[in-house]
Amino acid sequence: MTNNKNSTRYYSSKQEKKVAKKLGGKQVVNSGAPSFVAGDVTTDLFLIECKTSTSQKQSVSIKKEWISKNADEAFAMGKFYSAVAFDFGDGINNYIISEQLFKYLNEKLMEDEYENSRN
Repeated sequence: MTNNKNSTRYYSSKQEKKVAKKLGGKQVVNSGAPSFVAGDVTTDLFLIECKTSTSQKQSVSIKKEWISKNADEAFAMGKFYSAVAFDFGDGINNYIISEQLFKYLNEKLMEDEYENSRN
Protein backbone atom coordinates (compact mmCIF):
# COMPACT_ATOMS: atom_id res chain seq x y z
CA MET A 1 0.00 0.00 0.00
CA THR A 2 1.21 3.45 -0.82
CA ASN A 3 1.75 6.06 1.88
CA ASN A 4 0.73 8.87 -0.48
CA LYS A 5 -1.59 10.93 1.69
CA ASN A 6 -3.15 12.39 -1.45
CA SER A 7 -4.41 9.02 -2.66
CA THR A 8 -7.93 7.80 -2.02
CA ARG A 9 -6.50 4.34 -1.26
CA TYR A 10 -4.50 5.78 1.66
CA TYR A 11 -7.64 7.13 3.34
CA SER A 12 -9.65 4.00 2.53
CA SER A 13 -7.05 1.68 4.01
CA LYS A 14 -6.74 3.87 7.10
CA GLN A 15 -10.52 3.68 7.63
CA GLU A 16 -10.64 -0.09 7.02
CA LYS A 17 -7.85 -0.69 9.56
CA LYS A 18 -9.65 1.48 12.12
CA VAL A 19 -13.00 -0.30 11.62
CA ALA A 20 -11.32 -3.72 11.82
CA LYS A 21 -9.52 -2.79 15.05
CA LYS A 22 -12.62 -1.28 16.70
CA LEU A 23 -14.80 -4.31 15.83
CA GLY A 24 -12.23 -7.05 16.33
CA GLY A 25 -12.32 -7.89 12.64
CA LYS A 26 -9.90 -8.22 9.77
CA GLN A 27 -9.21 -5.92 6.86
CA VAL A 28 -9.82 -7.67 3.55
CA VAL A 29 -6.74 -7.67 1.33
CA ASN A 30 -7.21 -5.56 -1.83
CA SER A 31 -10.61 -4.30 -0.61
CA GLY A 32 -12.64 -7.22 -1.82
CA ALA A 33 -10.86 -7.61 -5.18
CA PRO A 34 -10.48 -11.41 -4.84
CA SER A 35 -13.58 -13.19 -6.09
CA PHE A 36 -13.80 -15.39 -2.98
CA VAL A 37 -13.74 -12.53 -0.45
CA ALA A 38 -15.85 -9.40 -0.68
CA GLY A 39 -16.25 -6.22 1.33
CA ASP A 40 -13.53 -4.35 3.19
CA VAL A 41 -13.71 -5.73 6.75
CA THR A 42 -14.93 -9.06 8.09
CA THR A 43 -15.83 -10.14 11.60
CA ASP A 44 -17.31 -13.44 12.71
CA LEU A 45 -20.82 -12.10 12.06
CA PHE A 46 -20.43 -9.13 9.70
CA LEU A 47 -19.23 -8.13 6.27
CA ILE A 48 -18.58 -4.40 6.24
CA GLU A 49 -18.15 -2.15 3.23
CA CYS A 50 -16.19 1.00 4.08
CA LYS A 51 -16.58 4.39 2.41
CA THR A 52 -14.65 7.50 3.39
CA SER A 53 -14.07 11.07 2.28
CA THR A 54 -10.53 12.33 1.77
CA SER A 55 -11.50 15.69 3.25
CA GLN A 56 -14.11 16.77 5.77
CA LYS A 57 -17.63 17.02 4.34
CA GLN A 58 -21.01 18.03 5.71
CA SER A 59 -22.79 15.39 3.63
CA VAL A 60 -22.10 12.25 1.65
CA SER A 61 -24.11 10.37 -0.94
CA ILE A 62 -24.89 6.78 -0.08
CA LYS A 63 -25.64 4.46 -2.96
CA LYS A 64 -28.32 1.82 -2.54
CA GLU A 65 -26.11 -0.48 -4.62
CA TRP A 66 -23.44 -0.44 -1.86
CA ILE A 67 -25.95 -1.67 0.70
CA SER A 68 -27.62 -4.33 -1.44
CA LYS A 69 -24.36 -5.64 -2.92
CA ASN A 70 -22.77 -5.89 0.51
CA ALA A 71 -25.83 -7.72 1.89
CA ASP A 72 -25.71 -10.20 -1.01
CA GLU A 73 -21.97 -10.75 -0.58
CA ALA A 74 -22.36 -11.20 3.19
CA PHE A 75 -25.01 -13.87 2.61
CA ALA A 76 -22.77 -15.62 0.04
CA MET A 77 -19.92 -15.65 2.57
CA GLY A 78 -22.13 -17.07 5.35
CA LYS A 79 -22.13 -13.86 7.36
CA PHE A 80 -25.26 -13.14 9.34
CA TYR A 81 -25.12 -9.37 8.96
CA SER A 82 -23.84 -6.62 6.70
CA ALA A 83 -23.13 -2.96 7.25
CA VAL A 84 -21.76 0.01 5.37
CA ALA A 85 -19.35 2.16 7.36
CA PHE A 86 -18.93 5.74 6.21
CA ASP A 87 -16.74 8.56 7.39
CA PHE A 88 -17.39 12.24 6.63
CA GLY A 89 -13.61 12.76 6.58
CA ASP A 90 -13.49 13.52 10.30
CA GLY A 91 -12.27 10.07 11.38
CA ILE A 92 -15.61 9.09 12.93
CA ASN A 93 -17.31 6.03 11.48
CA ASN A 94 -21.06 5.83 11.10
CA TYR A 95 -22.81 2.63 10.14
CA ILE A 96 -25.78 1.78 7.96
CA ILE A 97 -27.53 -1.41 9.04
CA SER A 98 -30.78 -3.07 8.04
CA GLU A 99 -34.08 -2.23 9.68
CA GLN A 100 -34.26 -5.82 10.93
CA LEU A 101 -30.90 -5.50 12.68
CA PHE A 102 -31.76 -2.06 14.06
CA LYS A 103 -35.02 -3.42 15.45
CA TYR A 104 -33.14 -6.28 17.14
CA LEU A 105 -30.60 -3.84 18.57
CA ASN A 106 -33.38 -1.57 19.86
CA GLU A 107 -35.14 -4.50 21.54
CA LYS A 108 -31.91 -5.65 23.24
CA LEU A 109 -31.13 -2.13 24.44
CA MET A 110 -34.67 -1.79 25.81
CA GLU A 111 -34.24 -5.10 27.67
CA ASP A 112 -30.95 -3.84 29.13
CA GLU A 113 -32.57 -0.58 30.21
CA TYR A 114 -35.42 -2.50 31.85
CA GLU A 115 -32.96 -4.79 33.67
CA ASN A 116 -30.84 -1.84 34.80
CA SER A 117 -33.88 0.03 36.11
CA ARG A 118 -34.86 -2.98 38.23
CA ASN A 119 -31.48 -3.10 40.02
